[in-house]
Amino acid sequence: MNPHNPKHTPAENPELDTDYDELDDAFEEDESTDSDADHGDDYVESDDQTTRFPANKKPAAPSTRGRGLRNQVSDEEEEDTGPSKTKVKKQMHELRDLGEELTELSKDQVAQLDLPENLKDAIREMRNIPSFGAKRRQVQYIGKLMRNIDPAPIIAKLDAWKGKSQGHTAYIHQLERWRDRLLEDDSAFTDLLAAHPQADAQRLRSLIRNAKKERELGKPPKNFRDIFQVLRDILPEPV
Repeated sequence: MNPHNPKHTPAENPELDTDYDELDDAFEEDESTDSDADHGDDYVESDDQTTRFPANKKPAAPSTRGRGLRNQVSDEEEEDTGPSKTKVKKQMHELRDLGEELTELSKDQVAQLDLPENLKDAIREMRNIPSFGAKRRQVQYIGKLMRNIDPAPIIAKLDAWKGKSQGHTAYIHQLERWRDRLLEDDSAFTDLLAAHPQADAQRLRSLIRNAKKERELGKPPKNFRDIFQVLRDILPEPV
C-alpha cells in the first residue's frame, strides 16, 4: 500500500469540514525536518531594500499554501479563519497520535477494535516498514484515515486496557510481597490464614519450608515458584 496514492475524504465531523488539501500542506510542512538551505545564489535587493532575491530569478508570487498561507493572511482574515483552522490542525495532530498508538497494539487488540479494513491494513503494514522516514509517512496516512471514524470508542477501549494492565501489575506485586513475607516472617503465615481460611495450610507450610531449603542450598527455586501459584489461588485477581 502506497500511503500517498489513496484519495481521502474529509471526516463527517462538522468541525473537520474544511480545506484538507491546504491544511495537509501546512501540517506536513510543520512536521518536516528539512530546513531552508542557502544555495549560494547571488542576491540583489529590491527597490524598497527590504526584500532580497536571487539575481537570476524574479521574486515569486506570494504563496497561498503551507507556511505562506500563515504569513500572507491579513489580521482581519486571521481573526476570521485562524482559530478554526488552528483547532482543526490540533485535532489532526491528536488523531495522528492516536493512530500511532494503535500501531503499538498487538494483533489481537487491533482485531477487537471496530475499525474499517483500510485502517487495519495500514496498521498491519506499519509493522513491515523498516525505515524511519517511511514509518513517519505511514503514521501521517493512518492519521488521515482516522478522520473518518469516531475516536471516542477507541479511546475508551485503550483506557480500559491501560487500567487493566496497571491493575494486573499491582496484583502481581501484591502476590510477590506476600511470598517474601511468608519466607521472612513466620507471623505472615498466620496472618494469611486468618484472612483466607480456605487456603490449604498444610501444602503452603510444606512449600515454604522447602523453599527456604532451596535458598540455603542454592537449588533451583521450584517451591519458590509454587508458592506464587498457590497464592494466586488464595488471592484471586480482582475483576
